Amino acid sequence: MTARLTLGPLLRYVDETSATIWVETDRPCEVEVLDTKTPTFTVHGHHYALCDVTGLEPGSRTPYQVRLDGEVVWPEPGSELPPSKIRTLRGGRRLELAFGSCRSSVGHTATDNRTHGVDMLRAYALRLAGDPEVAAAADQTREETGWPDLLLLLGDQVYADETSPAMREFIEARRDTGEPPGDEIADFDEYAELYRLAWSDPVNRWLLSTVPALMIFDDHDIRDDWNTSRPWRDKMNTKPWWRRRITSGLGAYWIYQHLGNLSPAERADEPLLRALLKHEGDGGALVDEFARRADRHPESYRWSYARELGDTRLIMVDSRCSRVLDPGGRAVLDADEWRWFDERMRGDVDHLLIGTSLPYLLTPGLHDLEAWNEAVCDGAWGGLAARAAEAIRQAVDLEHWAAFQNSFTAMAGLVRAVARGERGRAPETIVFLSGDVHYSYLAPAHVPGQNGGSRIYQAVCSPVRNPLPRAVRLLNGAASFGLAKAIGGGLARLAGVRRPPLRWKVKHGPWFPNALATLKIDGMWSAVRWEAATGAVVRDGAPPRIKQITEIELAGPVRAQAG
Repeated sequence: MTARLTLGPLLRYVDETSATIWVETDRPCEVEVLDTKTPTFTVHGHHYALCDVTGLEPGSRTPYQVRLDGEVVWPEPGSELPPSKIRTLRGGRRLELAFGSCRSSVGHTATDNRTHGVDMLRAYALRLAGDPEVAAAADQTREETGWPDLLLLLGDQVYADETSPAMREFIEARRDTGEPPGDEIADFDEYAELYRLAWSDPVNRWLLSTVPALMIFDDHDIRDDWNTSRPWRDKMNTKPWWRRRITSGLGAYWIYQHLGNLSPAERADEPLLRALLKHEGDGGALVDEFARRADRHPESYRWSYARELGDTRLIMVDSRCSRVLDPGGRAVLDADEWRWFDERMRGDVDHLLIGTSLPYLLTPGLHDLEAWNEAVCDGAWGGLAARAAEAIRQAVDLEHWAAFQNSFTAMAGLVRAVARGERGRAPETIVFLSGDVHYSYLAPAHVPGQNGGSRIYQAVCSPVRNPLPRAVRLLNGAASFGLAKAIGGGLARLAGVRRPPLRWKVKHGPWFPNALATLKIDGMWSAVRWEAATGAVVRDGAPPRIKQITEIELAGPVRAQAG
């Protein structure tokens, strides 16, 4: 029987001369893309391959097919979507990166759009697929085509704890949801189905087959508030179903998301992947052991990674799994991962980008509230207040960089040194790219007393598809921009928290619609644009419209300044 694609192809790692195609198949087979062939490996009854295509020309556009055991399975017969192409980078100083986070996987009927809003990723894909001028220009030149070089997915690519009707139907067919964890994801098979539902819509599937994607997890890829604190982790470890959940979640993330972030050379150094490729039979036990170790001993594996993109450096930071949760010594990154990050926080590039699912710079008032909460949890106001503060932390998600003041301050020190030119030539911009909070904004920042140097920004785009209800938007806005601003600073000072070493202000936003942002770079010039799918409910089968929210120049003739 002919092998078939279960999921993919996904175009993942791409540089000037090579590209990686990721697939999942329904049986063991040989996967062929262009002149490259590779066998699948098996994990818990699921079959995967990463096919590395080499010898490509910089800046080229190469149509490709996927063959399984010699039979063409992609593109699918009768598809009206454009051919999938590998578009290599060409180096140099021009770059366009689309980014966003938080995408729930429901259908695209008018009812689904009414409850979850229009899927901005799908709307974006339809524009790329359906605009003949964009498609033609993308085949001729990289100049101002509107075709992204990369798609950065900054967390919550899947929701393991808030499952869709289709996912719940799958779960109910195989176990009793009256028993924990109910209709949340329980094991690897359910994670595999969760990813299939997220990435198998024909339009989004085409997009991921032809636009290179980089990814990093956030909490909902595993569970809400994942690793927010030591008490949270201790509580979860008492639940009999949690061990299998975290093991399955990290193992699935490694296969479905992380491996494609790595270059072929980096993957060649992955001991687990080498073992799976040599293993005869099912390697599920190998992946489970790796995932258990990564959870219990975060220092044993690094999820963060970096890319050199011509004259731009992108550092993607794990702000979830590598956390240190010891009271008084909390940190976003453990010591080994921080050393790795420190080594890459250098200048001598035009632009330095730091991808972190959780915003580094929140609204200033909310930042102060989170810093206050951490101090009180650590005992600044006594044991009774510490217990109350922990309950508040988990209830309202006070878990961002601001709630890890050691890491926030250390990051500020690195940013300040890079911006001043103390770590090589100062970049024109240092930009944090983030999601998570379910609204979008731009916050310019500066180092007090510093004139000149790099321009510093926090750019947030969230959600791609999971909007806050209107009432929650009002409450969230009041808490982040009103109440927090009024009381956050005073509480932080009373708890002994020092003033932050950077100054910043949310100068543009917040915007609450489902959105996708694009960072555009051309030499020393850069700008960021936010776009949203139309606010009106889209009729069944009708194409969604996209509107521009705003475009802000970050570096160029007109330069935004911190307030």
